[in-house]
Amino acid sequence: MIRKYRYGTPFDTEALTEKIETTKGVLPYGEVSQEEGFVFTYIMDEDDIVYGLGEANRGINKRGYCYISNCTDDPVHTEDKRSLYGAHNFIVVSGKSTFGLFFDYPSKLTFDIGYDREDTLKVSCENADLDIYVLEGENAYDIVKQFRHVIGRSYIPPKFAFGFGQSRWGYTTKEDFRTVAKGYRENHIPIDMIYMDIDYMQSFKDFTVSEENFPDFPEFVQEMNDQSIRLIPIIDAGVKVEPGYEIYEEGVKNNYFCKREDGSDFVAAVWPGDTHFPDMLNPEARKWFGDKYRFLIEQGIEGFWNDMNEPAIFYSPEGLAEARELAGEFAKDTEGKTHPWEMQDKMLSIANDPEDYKRFYHNVDGKKIRHDKVHNLFGYNMTRAAGEAFERIDPEKRFLMFSRSSYIGMHRYGGIWTGDNKSWWSHILLNLKMLPSLNMCGFLYTGADLGGFGADTTRELLLRFLALGVFTPLMRNHSATGTREQECYQFENIEDFRAVINTRYRLVPYLYSEYMKAALSDDMYFKPLGFVYPDDKRAIRVEDQLMLGNEIMIAPVYEQNARGRYVYLPEEMKFVKFLPDGSISEEILAKGIHYVDVASNEVPLFIRNGKCIPVAEAAECVKDIDTEHLQLIGYENSSYTMYEDDGIRKDYDKKENYRVFTKYRLTLKKHCLNKRIKGKNSQC
Repeated sequence: MIRKYRYGTPFDTEALTEKIETTKGVLPYGEVSQEEGFVFTYIMDEDDIVYGLGEANRGINKRGYCYISNCTDDPVHTEDKRSLYGAHNFIVVSGKSTFGLFFDYPSKLTFDIGYDREDTLKVSCENADLDIYVLEGENAYDIVKQFRHVIGRSYIPPKFAFGFGQSRWGYTTKEDFRTVAKGYRENHIPIDMIYMDIDYMQSFKDFTVSEENFPDFPEFVQEMNDQSIRLIPIIDAGVKVEPGYEIYEEGVKNNYFCKREDGSDFVAAVWPGDTHFPDMLNPEARKWFGDKYRFLIEQGIEGFWNDMNEPAIFYSPEGLAEARELAGEFAKDTEGKTHPWEMQDKMLSIANDPEDYKRFYHNVDGKKIRHDKVHNLFGYNMTRAAGEAFERIDPEKRFLMFSRSSYIGMHRYGGIWTGDNKSWWSHILLNLKMLPSLNMCGFLYTGADLGGFGADTTRELLLRFLALGVFTPLMRNHSATGTREQECYQFENIEDFRAVINTRYRLVPYLYSEYMKAALSDDMYFKPLGFVYPDDKRAIRVEDQLMLGNEIMIAPVYEQNARGRYVYLPEEMKFVKFLPDGSISEEILAKGIHYVDVASNEVPLFIRNGKCIPVAEAAECVKDIDTEHLQLIGYENSSYTMYEDDGIRKDYDKKENYRVFTKYRLTLKKHCLNKRIKGKNSQC
């Protein structure tokens, strides 16, 4: 059951796709104060678990810290960071009382979940203009599925997007991309995508291609396509201020850019230098910007990633003027009136200064709305602009799209990657813990920068990161310029990387099937163990293992120099390892705690009792995966229903998209591992 409670005059975020009438009366849980802005307070039971918040720091259970929902461009995700790139205001309290809360509020929102007082959940914001949705159900998982239903179907990517992708900020010329393609293809490491960061553009201008480096861009796109590799370019939020640049000229002429209070176009510095931000909350401006993706689509591009769309601000002219003034005072100061620390703080805070977000406005139905009041909606609506345009450009075709900044609702138009992480071991675990929380908020197509974006990776770290990425819908190796090159062929014993990525392609039939089932039924792809085993007191406290789909559990290794790890099995399971020689080991383990050996070139998973999964032979691109000849691994006398479509079009609901496979025990043989299955309703 879902009820809506309204306070003040909320901004319509369009997060929900179903209309829910406002309920009169007070919230059934906690207390609300509107004396100073808005404050919701709830006293938690000692054993309560709090799930949710999507892309947030720390654990699956959010108790014990303070989080701020405020889309923030900050690449250094240490434990003390309270805001990351997304704003996902959905939580579930599970325990003595079990209920869900969605705070539909597009500005800065603070979740103190046992930080100030260990037993107190406090949610607060500056203005009492918001809708709160209260959800009740049989358990936390049931509440999540209800929420998923009312926010609309999750984005469904093309099937090639389940392949492996290589990215690096620094690929600039055709030769750079050819070198990457050659490195993977000659070493027979599977790959489907190479990403194009900002250097492919002409002077960092959106919807342009460098004339010097790509004079024949459509032909180059086709050259890559001929190798079954798709180029995926980046699109940034800022439009360069440059007379003669068509998009700039059109935006100025039609008043499509965000404005200062005096009506002039707001200026902020990002990669191109001075830029304007398209007014993504203005439907006309949003349509205009979305239609610009056609420029690259008509040259053969089938996927994009949106970036810098918090929006990131390096500085504004106003902020820079303030810094210069202080610097001038500091330079003339002979009496020590201006402390060096004051100067330092000013220079460090010039980027993404909260004051800058108060300096520009959106046009919403003819009304001026100051940006900071709706800040968390910018990235959402930038990706929405693209998603709506794709429907106009080719309504039957799926395009790859994912974003950095997001709000609930954007999940209908694209996925997200978890931003500019670091080459830190702790970030494997952090990214693992984000996955079910993101799924709760509708974001199914997601993944991390494998190997870490910032800092220098190591061979072992990359292998372990990739072993997690085997299971995430988005599997991308991405790194920053100036860091160690981390393409898989850059390291010794390339065959180890080939083996790990081969495992991904062998599992694509299962992973794609479970993704589609989750998307089409408003379900989760990744789940905390407590959602599947709610009565198991140990399972609900496990933070480094996840359920994937309905058949498997994953437990990646995330510590340096580890040769394995401890796992908790809530029931008997089959421990499966994909080995570097292409074979698969299987061992039944009893319920309880086990230490399992996992080498850095092996990929482990656990199959639930009575279940099986389909596995393909390795292929070097998704289109070459043979789904007519599969093997079933897992328990004898079990069945699996596999979803498969063409991966291109949107005819999702056809009955023929489903096939049932059964793994029978053969009396004349000890087992039927590695037996082939073929065709519809086949049996092993």
